[in-house]
Amino acid sequence: MEASGYYQQFERNVEIILDALQAGLDVRATALPTSLPLEVYVLCEVLNQAGAQYRLTTEGLERLREFHQQYMQHESETESLMRRILDDKKSMMRTPEGRVLTKEMLIRRLEFFNETARLVNVMRIQQALGSPPQTRSGIGAALQKG
Repeated sequence: MEASGYYQQFERNVEIILDALQAGLDVRATALPTSLPLEVYVLCEVLNQAGAQYRLTTEGLERLREFHQQYMQHESETESLMRRILDDKKSMMRTPEGRVLTKEMLIRRLEFFNETARLVNVMRIQQALGSPPQTRSGIGAALQKG
């Protein structure tokens, strides 16, 4: 999917993830309890680099809720910033690894939220069908024993 497609689906993807977490989807057997808060943090850094004012005070999965609340309060400004970042082919930002294109940082975050929304949808379908949690399946059990 093109970056514009990820951008257009961003709010919907965040809401899908939040809805799944609110419904009690157990994501402990996945990397999401670690990766989701980190990706939200990096997204806020990218947006702040472009002039946004996101301030995160929570930890863990609660960080996504906090971001979403701030996003909804400043939705039009944030969307404008995202469009500007995606159109800018030269803007750079500093990271611990060095300087990177701000546009690439945003695209990677948008891709992450798209994939995460897809993942939680699959997990919800599996849960609705009564599939066993991955920690009890053959693969998950083998990983836990090792």
